[in-house]
Amino acid sequence: MANFDLDRLEQQVHALIQLNRRLRDENASLRARQESLVAERSELIEKTEQARSRVEAMLSRLRAMEENL
Repeated sequence: MANFDLDRLEQQVHALIQLNRRLRDENASLRARQESLVAERSELIEKTEQARSRVEAMLSRLRAMEENL
């Protein structure tokens, strides 16, 4: 009976070790993905700001042209 309990405990410990490894790998993958998404978000924000600036400059030029007519 004690041998059965030890075998069962050993299987459970082994299963927990495998789960821990899998979760560590998954966590590392998720952290890398998050880092990538944060960088991508930053780039998109910068591009949006550049586009907004260009559009505002165009509108200013159009208004100035309209006033000169």
